[in-house]
Amino acid sequence: MATVQVRYIVTDVDKALEFYRDRLGFQELMHPAPAFAMLQRGDLRLALSAPNPAGGGGQPMPDGRAQQPGGWNRFAIEVDDIEAEVARLRQAGATFRNDVVTGVGGKQILLEDPSGNPIELFQPTIPAARFQAGRGAGGSPKE
Repeated sequence: MATVQVRYIVTDVDKALEFYRDRLGFQELMHPAPAFAMLQRGDLRLALSAPNPAGGGGQPMPDGRAQQPGGWNRFAIEVDDIEAEVARLRQAGATFRNDVVTGVGGKQILLEDPSGNPIELFQPTIPAARFQAGRGAGGSPKE
């Protein structure tokens, strides 16, 4: 069961759904309309919405501003080998905003979904930076 939900505005829900499902291991929960899909990976539920004047999570703001993808806010996915993940995703045609950087708790890189929304891939280098102590990448128990 998810413990947090993030909504991303995307330009093409079908393309984004395929990216998150096939490239990042999300499970499709529902895709009831062309402008909306919901996925899940571990404790994260991801709602994908296309800008939609008819209503829903992608509708314009009361002042008329249209929602659009992009920005710098992001969610992070913990990986065990960031270099291998980057190589795999580059081979599949993925776009990155930067190269792998190392911070005080780990290594990270910003991947873009097909609409330009950022996803951080994060490899902890110290135990305290792991998403859950004693758990593997993606929240699965370590074998």
